[in-house]
Amino acid sequence: MGLLRIFSSTLLLLFLLSCFTFYSTDAFDPLDPNGNITIKWDVINWTPDGYVAVVTMYNFQQYRHIQVPGWTLGWTWAKKEVIWSMMGGQTTEQGDCSKFKGNIPHCCKKNPTVVDMMPGTPYNQQIANCCKGGVINSWGQDPAAAVSSFQVSVGAAGTTNKTVRVPKNFTLKAPGPGYTCGPAKIVKPTKFVSADGRRVTQAMMTWNVTCTFSQFLAQKTPTCCVSLSSFYNDTIVPCPTCTCGCQSNGTQRGSCIDPETPHLASVVSDHGKTNYAPLVQCTSHMCPIRIHWHVKLNYKEYWRVKITITNFNYRMNYTQWNLVVQHPNFDNLTTLFSFNYKSLNPYGSINDTAMLWGVKFYNDLLMQAGPSGNVQSELLFRKDASTFTFEKGWAFPHRIYFNGDNCVMPPPDAYPYLPNAGPQWELVIFGTLVLLPRLAELEWLSNADAF
Repeated sequence: MGLLRIFSSTLLLLFLLSCFTFYSTDAFDPLDPNGNITIKWDVINWTPDGYVAVVTMYNFQQYRHIQVPGWTLGWTWAKKEVIWSMMGGQTTEQGDCSKFKGNIPHCCKKNPTVVDMMPGTPYNQQIANCCKGGVINSWGQDPAAAVSSFQVSVGAAGTTNKTVRVPKNFTLKAPGPGYTCGPAKIVKPTKFVSADGRRVTQAMMTWNVTCTFSQFLAQKTPTCCVSLSSFYNDTIVPCPTCTCGCQSNGTQRGSCIDPETPHLASVVSDHGKTNYAPLVQCTSHMCPIRIHWHVKLNYKEYWRVKITITNFNYRMNYTQWNLVVQHPNFDNLTTLFSFNYKSLNPYGSINDTAMLWGVKFYNDLLMQAGPSGNVQSELLFRKDASTFTFEKGWAFPHRIYFNGDNCVMPPPDAYPYLPNAGPQWELVIFGTLVLLPRLAELEWLSNADAF
């Protein structure tokens, strides 16, 4: 009887452990469930003591890209490999190569760390898709720029498919933590088609590494917040206080900068040009980025929203930024001014999620904090009589991401609300419905001419 109880307890314990067991590579984003970064390692030829490989990173994430200072890739060699030379990338440290004489390897570390080369690298040190400072765009925004590559010549390794050992313990920083990489898996060798399409060659050996992102691992505090307003209520709902941090209480200096500070430019530059930690303008929310959603106008068959993205970070110009917005009326988006648009459809047939980003050479660069540190656009939606309402906060977004980071929304009970019905409000609604369609038509035409 005692043995039976022990056996039953053991089975119960194993069951409970299995319920809470998960792989470290698991990460799930409901708006991009299949997003990941895949690292493909193609051995293209053998050398007397090893091989030459082209390592390519594909960012298959719809809206999360890698911004400055760029990616950092690391791994641990399975044997005693060394890196003889590299093109399109370099290791951050050489390590101890004292046992070599004459021809000194590029890196002798057991666990090398590789970074991309910078733009302007001499052509004889480049390969295709390299030398962008580690910046990689998202697949949904620009697939052609969502790839980064470097070439590595490995020595003291195997010289056949049976003697080569794949590296292990891959790490990816982009630029900080957040990504978790699984083990390398040997797959079918990659095939390469010649430029004229008449010849196909293939790699000697190929393995893949898949890295997934978790915002919980990336940072402990949020990086953006959302504020709300509307034409039907004078209340402007700000970002929640201390969303991304609180202003210093005087015991800690340098937590934020007052925009009225004399000689502001010199104060900002004194904090270091290579330091990418946010240096934000002093606000109640202390976030580097604020997104403001304003319900601007109400027409008979349409309604209009203005979106403003403001950068409060003095250290960062956000290149090729993007915004992901979830709202049920995106299935009837009619017109979008000065932003690009793509429907994400994370839930199949339900079209309620949009990715927005700037127009190239016009507003795809969100400047650092200051007079030019904002971009804005307006969206025109067609009303669906079965769902449209201004009540209970329906006109405001359910979720907003900036550059892949989930932005903090105000609490629902703080949303701007419709005033109580009365003669005065009914007159305002009547005037809105009767007079604004003509004004909307004129404004639409003027905007169309402008863009």
